Amino acid sequence: MRLVPFGALTDDDFALWRAIRDSDPRWNSPYFTPEYIAAVHNGRPVEVMLGDGFVWPLHKSGSAAKPAGSPGADFQGPLVEPGVRFSPRSLLASVGIRSLTFDHLLDGYQDLDPWTEEKRVSPFMDVTGGLDGYTKRVDKSGRDKMSEARRLTNKAARDLGPVEFTVDARDGLDHVIALKREQYASTGARDHFADQVNQDLLYRLFDSDLGLLSTVYAGPHLLAAHFGIRSQGVLHWWFPVFNRKYGNYSPGWILLREMVIAAPDLGITRIDLGRGEDEYKRRAMTGSSTVCIGAVTSGMRTSARRMSRAAVAAAKASPIAPQLKALVRKFR
Repeated sequence: MRLVPFGALTDDDFALWRAIRDSDPRWNSPYFTPEYIAAVHNGRPVEVMLGDGFVWPLHKSGSAAKPAGSPGADFQGPLVEPGVRFSPRSLLASVGIRSLTFDHLLDGYQDLDPWTEEKRVSPFMDVTGGLDGYTKRVDKSGRDKMSEARRLTNKAARDLGPVEFTVDARDGLDHVIALKREQYASTGARDHFADQVNQDLLYRLFDSDLGLLSTVYAGPHLLAAHFGIRSQGVLHWWFPVFNRKYGNYSPGWILLREMVIAAPDLGITRIDLGRGEDEYKRRAMTGSSTVCIGAVTSGMRTSARRMSRAAVAAAKASPIAPQLKALVRKFR
């Protein structure tokens, strides 16, 4: 096993990477492309663990590591040829890594199962065949929201001006980031874009073949926008935003419906919505993947992590959880 700086990878290394990725559709997500990792590496160094039939891009700090793109990568994990088995501890020790934490590990790695502490749902939309195909697969709740979005699109056109959807907008990323930061502030969530490195990554991806910025306007008014990344028929729904001023038009659903309609022309058959069980994801999903949270560590560290996660889970389940959250926001 070798740990190679991303910038030192050879053509043969990239050929191995792409061959493994093409061997299994579970790695169709753009997060597993060399192009995504290249964009990440240009802002934060990536080292790649390479072996026979094995590729895993990582961020290494001292003797600790995380999957490349953390904490922004919504799917993580090594690319492994069929039949290849590995011992996570031995693998890491061979390249000087003592601990590796993950929070969006794609489920299904048998050798990493013992190190998984929690599993979460990551919904997706099968949009094969566009809107007609999608509405045949989604449940009644999702169909109803799509019908409502059509009606509200017409209402927005009457009230605000002609509705225009641009699937591949060439400007407006600044506005998306600003609206997303406003959303983080209003909900008390951690501001992902407080770190300039994360903003810069979006601009690099925007200028690449992976990035896709889509917008919906009604007259001169921006209703909603989304920036995501795409590869091999998969669009990852990453940073959706909407203008709160026009919230009564359900602008997020208007945008999502337009994207489903546009999917066949883009060659998109699946929209990954990312980890979480937000209401819109539950309604829009036609299926789901599973992602895992955990760490490969020493025995004592593993026990401590499990105890810590158990304590957090108990606190969330407590009747006073809402008051605790409010207190945390107050002093954040």
